[in-house]
Amino acid sequence: MKLLYDFFPILLFFIAYKLYGIYAATVVAIAASFVQVGGFWLKHRRFENMHLITLALLVVFGGLTLFLQDEAFIKWKPTVINWLFGLVFLGSQLIGKKTLVERMLGASIELPASLWPRINLAWSAFFIFLGFANMYVMYNFDTDTWVNFKLFGLTGLTLVFVLGQGLYLVRYMKNQPTTETKRD
Repeated sequence: MKLLYDFFPILLFFIAYKLYGIYAATVVAIAASFVQVGGFWLKHRRFENMHLITLALLVVFGGLTLFLQDEAFIKWKPTVINWLFGLVFLGSQLIGKKTLVERMLGASIELPASLWPRINLAWSAFFIFLGFANMYVMYNFDTDTWVNFKLFGLTGLTLVFVLGQGLYLVRYMKNQPTTETKRD
């Protein structure tokens, strides 16, 4: 359910673009992000950093898109957010005793300590790659192709990366003890 909630503004952006164009889609994405942040706060009485960062970038880049009537600004938002996340993951290697990935997943899975920095670097590199991939598509294809790539391409690449990483990590995960009932 959380994944759908996080995906909400992107999906509405896509639908609004297909129906009304890039400028209406930009307004819808900004409004949807405000609703997302507000709804999360009402339910949990706290904000999620990713939602706030996305909202701030949408307001800035979407606002510039609308004010200047230049769609290039909204197209830059995925690149900026992915590069920002990549830098945050990279910076977590230098700050504190645990990487960002270990802070996020360490309570859920147990892995060798030497693996956390590698996973963290992989996430950092992946986010930086996504930023460049977005730039490539925005500069080499039309807006319709970029919107499709934003929804399907970036999401698909992320899904493939997460699945690949899961397959890589499964061999390092320690087996959880199972309780077997013995019958006499």
